[in-house]
Amino acid sequence: MNDVQKRDSIEVDVVIIGAGPAGLATAIRLKDQATIANKEISITVLEKGSEVGAHILSGAVVDPIGLDQLLPNWKELSPPVMSQVTDDRFYVLGPAGSMRIPNFLLPRLMSNHNCYATSLSNVVKWLASIAESKGIDIYPGFPASKLIFEEDVVKGVITGDFGISKDGNTKESFMQGMEIRAKYTIFAEGARGQLAKEVIAKYNLDSDSDHQKYGLGIKELWEIPPENHKPGLVQHTMGWPLDNKTGGGSFMYHFDKNLVSVGFVVHLNYSNPTLSPFNEFQKFKTHPLMKDYLTNGKRLSYGARVISEGGYQSVPKLTFPGGLLVGCSAGLVNVPRIKGSHNAILSGMIAADEIMKKFISNTTNEEVFGYQKEYFKSSISKELAKVRNVKPLWSRFGTVIGIMLGGIDMWMRDIGIGLPFTLSHKNSDYQTLKNIDQVKIIEYPKPDGVFSFDKLSSVYLSSTNHEEDQPVHLNVTDTNLQLSSEYENFGGPSQHYCPAGVYEWINQDGVISYQINAQNCVHCKTCDIKDPNQNIIWKAPEGGGGPNYSNM
Repeated sequence: MNDVQKRDSIEVDVVIIGAGPAGLATAIRLKDQATIANKEISITVLEKGSEVGAHILSGAVVDPIGLDQLLPNWKELSPPVMSQVTDDRFYVLGPAGSMRIPNFLLPRLMSNHNCYATSLSNVVKWLASIAESKGIDIYPGFPASKLIFEEDVVKGVITGDFGISKDGNTKESFMQGMEIRAKYTIFAEGARGQLAKEVIAKYNLDSDSDHQKYGLGIKELWEIPPENHKPGLVQHTMGWPLDNKTGGGSFMYHFDKNLVSVGFVVHLNYSNPTLSPFNEFQKFKTHPLMKDYLTNGKRLSYGARVISEGGYQSVPKLTFPGGLLVGCSAGLVNVPRIKGSHNAILSGMIAADEIMKKFISNTTNEEVFGYQKEYFKSSISKELAKVRNVKPLWSRFGTVIGIMLGGIDMWMRDIGIGLPFTLSHKNSDYQTLKNIDQVKIIEYPKPDGVFSFDKLSSVYLSSTNHEEDQPVHLNVTDTNLQLSSEYENFGGPSQHYCPAGVYEWINQDGVISYQINAQNCVHCKTCDIKDPNQNIIWKAPEGGGGPNYSNM
């Protein structure tokens, strides 16, 4: 009897991987449509975090268009604190000063008018409570670790095993993962999801699209003095401390009672292997513009997560035999707006409507091709199409000229015209690093403990925890290649790009060794993306492991 035959197995109609905005919107909409159609549909949502919201990290300024359609009366359903945006500012920074760009010069799509600053972690907890009230089963702490295939069709997933030691032996606490079999499997894992990545590769879903691009977003939650707090203020910057060839920028959102979300995004197509997104963020907070708000404040939380940035031309085929991609698993983030939760919700709703048609017509053995067609007709596709050239222009021409050209293109599209073509992304992010002997080594100032901090004290604020005696979930495929290339050719960029101090190159008496501090991992997925040889593979650890974000 083989391993799969020994496993416990349950059957449901739909299994959803990930309890983020996309996954929960899919579940809620599908249950509502089933009720209208008088159909009984069983829905299970698997979430790798210890609780719903534990792994959710976002700015977040939420465009309510998704909530308005999913839950028209959402404001009456006791949502978490949602601070309406009343002051929208955009700055270009220099080392000591700043220049505000007047709002009338910004394309209309960049406006945050009628949007809300909030904690997306709290939003998904609230959505989960609504989903459970409708009879949807949600299981936090159960990562989906393997796919079930039958005759080249996805038939569900297998959850991760519990109680395996570092050396691969079973412990007294061992519990084998279960098969969750379903008519449809929906991938809502977020950017660079482990299983979505496998599905995209297996079915060549990206054969007609550009390769995906990513940015690393790093965020802190601060409590600041009342006199520094500006309820409803949303602020974005670009420029310093990044050079003109390195894409990225910052956000600062005031919400709730004296809380401020402060974050920094670095596009992962940067070329200098000694660049540290974490240290760029820490340096950014020492700018006078930020000090004015953070002085006498207290840092409460920290986290990091990659963001899909490829946009319109990088969205893969969304359907495959047995399932669908929704939300950030499909790469539906609007990069110039730094927003994706509204598109995640809308994609989940479209997916649910098309799946429901299959249940009504008793054709659940068929691929849901209608989802792809409806996506192309949706506001999601139209919105991403409007900004599709911004990222490529930024990458080609640098921040100053690239953003100017991208802004012109967006303005032209606002009035019904624009560049008559779609620019391609030239390289995957792992291909952009230069050899260490071709760059100037970046030296960062030591943290001051007031505005800037070190990695380990930051990881502590993410409440990250993993069971220590378990297999390392960060797999280096070829250790010799890691030394000869990642270290010797590129200077060990993993020790710089990782925002959690997971990777260290140690030189002890001339002997070079590679240390992986997997306990620190905040599941940002940067290593899986930026390693120059694609030699590091991220896999979900034992259930419930990782960060436990609060109010993030």
